[in-house]
Amino acid sequence: METKAFSNMKLFACNSHPELAKEIADLMGVELGKATVSKFSDGEISVSIWESVRDKDVFIIQSTGNPVNDNLMELLIMVDAMKRASAGSINAVIPYYGYARQDRKAKARDPITAKLVADLLVAAGVDRVITMDLHANQIQGYFDIPVDHMIGLPTLTEYFIKKEMEDVVIVSPDHGSVPRARNMAERMNCPIAIVDKRRPEPNKSEIMNIIGDIKGKNCIILDDMIDTAGTITNAANAIKDMGAKEVYACATHGVLSGPAIERLEKSAIKELVILNTLPIPEEKKIDKMTILSAAPIFAETISRVYTHGSVSAMFN
Repeated sequence: METKAFSNMKLFACNSHPELAKEIADLMGVELGKATVSKFSDGEISVSIWESVRDKDVFIIQSTGNPVNDNLMELLIMVDAMKRASAGSINAVIPYYGYARQDRKAKARDPITAKLVADLLVAAGVDRVITMDLHANQIQGYFDIPVDHMIGLPTLTEYFIKKEMEDVVIVSPDHGSVPRARNMAERMNCPIAIVDKRRPEPNKSEIMNIIGDIKGKNCIILDDMIDTAGTITNAANAIKDMGAKEVYACATHGVLSGPAIERLEKSAIKELVILNTLPIPEEKKIDKMTILSAAPIFAETISRVYTHGSVSAMFN
């Protein structure tokens, strides 16, 4: 990335992922702003900004992963602090957007929490959102402010292209991920396959059949996130049982909650590749896991937003 003057910009981080924030700041050649996000004894969040932000373009880096409510409140409160300190513009950099799976009414009387979170961010004073691989693309439309929706796919694709594997098939673990799988397959010039599954209850999936030829192939299962890892490990095991040569898996967001690590360890997956949009604690880093950095994409995006450059050009 070209070195640019960021004299009127301030980069701040809340507590969810300081490592990623530091990496973004280092790539941009700037210091993270001085701020403290702590808690009072009763659990209320306290934010203190230790430098002037008047008329500055402020970027706040915060993934709203587990604990999602604490991380979301940290972000909202810091945004409010910036607004009351007369920041020129407030940009929320949210590598992982929590509550994105609650994006529609799946049954009667369901909330649409992804829209509620969007409303909260706008009400707090956010002028722009920079995020990556929303669970549902339409969430961009829940905001009445600009949303830069970055994708982790190029980073993941580049990693697998460098492996120079033969007989590759990109596998979508469900029908919803087919456009994502097709995008990766076009970049790698290879076919796709689809896992047709039925989900009997939340966080449980049941494999039905595989649409496409995976026998003797190196299969790469692609998803936007891995949470409890049930979907992706069931798919991997089914594909292996049906004659796949090797099974790889990749995703942008490693949520990795509940039994995820145990399932991944026991699964047919040879290697799992994820981005660092969420912090991965040491106890969850297993031998078959490869973590790539999303920092270059966010550093470049922040730079282009600040200098009024084209963000869409990054997708080419």
